[in-house]
Amino acid sequence: MATEKHEWSGWRTAAEQALYGAGGFFRRPEGPAGHFRTSVHASPLFARAVAELLRRVDEALGHPAELALVDLGAGRGELLTRVLALAPGLPDDLDRRLRPYAVERAERPAGLAERIAWLDAPPEGCTGLLFANEWLDNVPVDVAETDEDGVPRRVEVDLAARDGTERLGDPVDGEDAAWLARWWPLADAEPGLRAEIGHPREAAWAGAVRSLRAGLAVAVDYGHERAARPPFGTLTGFREGREVRPVPDGSRDLTAHVAMDACAAAAGPGAGLMTQREALRALGLDARRPPLALASTDPAGYVRALGTAGETAELTDPAGLGAFTWLHHPVGLPHDPLRP
Repeated sequence: MATEKHEWSGWRTAAEQALYGAGGFFRRPEGPAGHFRTSVHASPLFARAVAELLRRVDEALGHPAELALVDLGAGRGELLTRVLALAPGLPDDLDRRLRPYAVERAERPAGLAERIAWLDAPPEGCTGLLFANEWLDNVPVDVAETDEDGVPRRVEVDLAARDGTERLGDPVDGEDAAWLARWWPLADAEPGLRAEIGHPREAAWAGAVRSLRAGLAVAVDYGHERAARPPFGTLTGFREGREVRPVPDGSRDLTAHVAMDACAAAAGPGAGLMTQREALRALGLDARRPPLALASTDPAGYVRALGTAGETAELTDPAGLGAFTWLHHPVGLPHDPLRP
């Protein structure tokens, strides 16, 4: 009788290969937009809000000779493309001074504007806005689960099975155990509780913030804070618009919500957290319906305003995209452009 083959791996290693390795999910020709819809894809109003934030950062910096817009986790450059289309309408000759950077580990897509630099890591020493939309959730992390004795153990996935089969491995130790103790305590918890061990994301975010000489760094993601961690973790998969079982085979996105408070602390003092609903309102997006009287005086304007209100409502819906958390970290600015 043939012996069944197994190839056990921690989730961090497995997801790294499945997402970014040869033939990995983020290297597929259709790009992430072929599988899930972000705020960028939901409405051009999101790019308008980012353009307004860029304008505020430029003003806070005193209108530097070069102003960077770094899109970290750029997909196929959709956000930068939309912001660049708006840039000629921004004041203070901002379009001429703007230097756009797309940071992504996939190959540069065909047809992307030549002025957009395509990099695999954030440029060092820039002045401007670094914007990471749904990037941190794709920084791979290991998963821990408590066994029958309440001991946190590493969750391992069978790469040979190609169906997401898991088992509990060795007890969590070292840096991982220290992170859990501080940010997501599991020791002596009831069996079956889970945590995603987030220190690789802290390191990634701290590095991104350090890459700015001056400006504002923003990370937007589904997240949680210590007082309300999800008891069974959030690791999941997405493929062709549907949530599916997380299987590290390169055919699907692998994502887990972010411990945003831990990332905020890792980059040093000055960081703030707010919901996307709060952030977009601060940037001028209004979901209120236009006054009905406008329908009589300017019917076309009323229809346009109604459409804008509907798109804004989707972006700020607290049960949907509006529940994203914005982590904002000013660097060398006299004030935070996202704060009143």
